Amino acid sequence: MRCGAPAQCRWPSGCSARPADPVGNAAGSCAPLACQALQAAQARSIARAFLPPQVWGNRRDYYYVRSKLGSDPLYDGVLRALPDDGAPLLDVGCGFGLLAHVMRQRAVAHPYLGVDVDAGKIARAQRAAAQAELAQVAFAVADAGSALPAHAGHVVALDVLQYLDACGQQRLLRQAAAQVARGARLLLRTPLATGDRRDHTTRLADRLAWWAGWMGTRPRHYPDPQHLRQTLQRAGLQVAPARPLHGRTPFNSWLLVAHRP
Repeated sequence: MRCGAPAQCRWPSGCSARPADPVGNAAGSCAPLACQALQAAQARSIARAFLPPQVWGNRRDYYYVRSKLGSDPLYDGVLRALPDDGAPLLDVGCGFGLLAHVMRQRAVAHPYLGVDVDAGKIARAQRAAAQAELAQVAFAVADAGSALPAHAGHVVALDVLQYLDACGQQRLLRQAAAQVARGARLLLRTPLATGDRRDHTTRLADRLAWWAGWMGTRPRHYPDPQHLRQTLQRAGLQVAPARPLHGRTPFNSWLLVAHRP
């Protein structure tokens, strides 16, 4: 087990597929992934890198990071699904690069490149990574809807797809799949168009984040899981059924894992 990784994260097994089920799982047969958010002390340790240089500075980023890491099981789920092989990792739509901080906290040593269209967030991510002295971590401004930097290894895109239109999603998926090396994985955490209460809650929260200015673009299209699978399979990846990864949050978050044999 990796250093600092909670033991509670379990991947359900025995889920069968039915054509009628939009996410590729038998209805009701798969419980959400039992992954855990960071403990309070772990979240605070990472969040300190996001404190302002001045005592009187704005602490919004610090409190956001503490809340995000302490409530969302995203990073535990991603690291449990990521092979510990040291291959380079590209984080598409990385925001503040929190995945890199959690990786290094757990002694996961993949060289990391995070890209995001928001130049302001990239600047803050770079400052925090330098403050935390993260090794082999880099950031760059790049638009996930157009072109990604050259890469071969693992690729992750976490809560990104809904901010692209349907064509942009297909383009990103094809580019990301092309950069998955043999034996490596593509990990997508995304809301899906399931039409239930979690779906409606997620859509409202995403709009509020845009209206409040936290997200630089509005949500545009919530992906259909079958289309995701078909696109990745056509790109030569083998795709596992999507698994719920929302923890105690009210959002419609799913983790999809694909790999290149």
